[in-house]
Amino acid sequence: MDLLSINTIRTLAIDGVQKANSGHPGAPMGLAPVVYALWQKYLRYDPADPLWPNRDRFVLSNGHASMLLYATLHLTGVRGVDGDGNVTPDKPALSMDDLQHFRQLDSKTPGHPESHMTAGVETTTGPLGQGVGNSVGMAIASKWLGANYNKPGFPVFDFNVYALCGDGDIMEGVCCEAASLAGHLKLSNLCWIYDHNHVTLDGPASYSFDEDVMTKFVGLGWNVTRVADANDLEMLGRAYETFLKTDDRPTLIVVDSHIGYGSPNKQDSSDSHGEPLGEAEVKLVKKFYGWPEDAKFLVPDGVYDQFKNGVGKRGAEFHGDWSKKFGDYKKQFPDLAEQLDLMQHWKLPKGWDKDLPVFPADAKGMATRDSSGKTLNALAKNIPWLIGGSADLAHSNKTNLTFDGAGDFFPDQYKGRNLHFGVREHAMGAATNGMSVSRLRAFSATFFNFSDYMRPSMRLAALMETPSIFIFTHDSIGLGEDGPTHQPIEQLAALRAMPNMIVLRPGDANEVVEAYKVIIQLRHSPATLVLTRQAMPTYDRTKFAPASGVAKGAYVLTDVEGGKPDVILMGSGSEVHLCVEAFEKLKAEGIKARVVSMPSWELFEQQDAAYKESVFPSAVTARVSVEMASIFGWERYVGPKGKMIGMHSFGASAPLKDVLKKFGFLTENVVAAAKQALGK
Repeated sequence: MDLLSINTIRTLAIDGVQKANSGHPGAPMGLAPVVYALWQKYLRYDPADPLWPNRDRFVLSNGHASMLLYATLHLTGVRGVDGDGNVTPDKPALSMDDLQHFRQLDSKTPGHPESHMTAGVETTTGPLGQGVGNSVGMAIASKWLGANYNKPGFPVFDFNVYALCGDGDIMEGVCCEAASLAGHLKLSNLCWIYDHNHVTLDGPASYSFDEDVMTKFVGLGWNVTRVADANDLEMLGRAYETFLKTDDRPTLIVVDSHIGYGSPNKQDSSDSHGEPLGEAEVKLVKKFYGWPEDAKFLVPDGVYDQFKNGVGKRGAEFHGDWSKKFGDYKKQFPDLAEQLDLMQHWKLPKGWDKDLPVFPADAKGMATRDSSGKTLNALAKNIPWLIGGSADLAHSNKTNLTFDGAGDFFPDQYKGRNLHFGVREHAMGAATNGMSVSRLRAFSATFFNFSDYMRPSMRLAALMETPSIFIFTHDSIGLGEDGPTHQPIEQLAALRAMPNMIVLRPGDANEVVEAYKVIIQLRHSPATLVLTRQAMPTYDRTKFAPASGVAKGAYVLTDVEGGKPDVILMGSGSEVHLCVEAFEKLKAEGIKARVVSMPSWELFEQQDAAYKESVFPSAVTARVSVEMASIFGWERYVGPKGKMIGMHSFGASAPLKDVLKKFGFLTENVVAAAKQALGK
């Protein structure tokens, strides 16, 4: 029955790819025994409840092998999850019909696994290296949850994380960063399974890759073992048991496999990597497997029961024991149990927004990175599962959690809430997503210019609809002397172009507080918070509109008496104060102006037409935007008659005042642009 079940996984994958006439059959053919052995005997997973908090996580980092995962989810009977996050006992995550609609429009079996679409998919993978990066975050989450919520006799959290990866993953820089971080942190609950098949899409892996992976990982602090034949279930079992016995470091299992296993003409060839085998070759493969050559999507008698009596029975027992213990845990530790329930449902504790700072009016003000640090600490006191860190820039980003009991997350000291990612921005982004899909409210931080190193992870957070929090400081040419290598120009426009990414660039300290209120309540969107290094005024809210307008993305900060302006000045972040100063000068000259603070285009676009018209009356065509970044996109708001003050080149290394003068970010230039827009 073992071989019959393994070949069922293989043939379902082959048939799915062949029917779609698109996909990657080779990896599932080679790796089916690896996944079968893991799920049947070692993975602590209850198919009846894919949301069980202490389930082991399985991540398919080589996401192109998606039919391997889809076939496994179907055969193991994993249940579905509805739009409200409830398990559907009467509906499977993937039906046979879903397998037959692989890579088709609106199916639950897209080309690469997408966690927001398919129950049982723990994280969205496809861009190589991201899955293993996510797995490090998941392992961090398990260690942190265990350190903070486990009690004697109540191991509420001790889940393991398994990630299946290939040569492409291992080559990617994010994988190297993630492996280094995992080894440093001694994440003994993390197991990567490396499909060593000697083949990449272009041909033999030796064309581009010949490093000694095993020695490399030993050097990174991993335990390394090897399985010489992917079809050897006994050796695979020994390898998994080696992982389970290792308590002082992560484990890499190197598995020698044959891509396209069983294909007479395409085994061990890139021809089986990224395209269907072809009908004739499929028949030859099925003959090799002892399969009916013309059968399509066949699940032989006994196979469903084999999985039901394997992972299904084991998982139900593990889950049942856990649930019983958790029932006792709730009685003894009701407050902690309530926290866990809120966490699992993306809810916030009562009083999450208490004691948030209110910043007094101050003409000199403070940098928004400073007000961010104060706000983040206040929120973290109120939300015990708000956790994160920086890429070796915590003191610059002001993201250190400094209140009593915050602590640091160190090797073998997993209770702290300050993570130290080191100079590993890409792994930091991927790990933050891994923590987020594990239901922690996770944040990362670095300089805004280095968001370029994090974009693949940020994009996947947006795609998989997980509310990761990405904090960036040193947001513009306003950082001065560090110069153009560190001065962001195009990053704001690029992130605003990303679907489902909420970008906020607050215009003073109190807008920062309001921005955090928005961010912390997000459930299906990640957020990018963009902050200054330099000080900027804190507005007197008795004279200016309330900062709560941030929730609508853009709001009228100050206006001409009567509310009928001739010209609208708009900006975000530190440039809002240039608009305010220009407003006063224009007022002195009898010109009626309005200032709009616009910290978030995305939030503004969510408002109804009436609100948008109230902020930007269509009758007022004289408009000026001011932002120390690329002007790309502002034409949407200034219109054909408006003026845009922004960056058209890279920045320069010089003191702040000199940089602002060189690039024209002066009050008199805003005034002049307003007059030009008015035709004066």
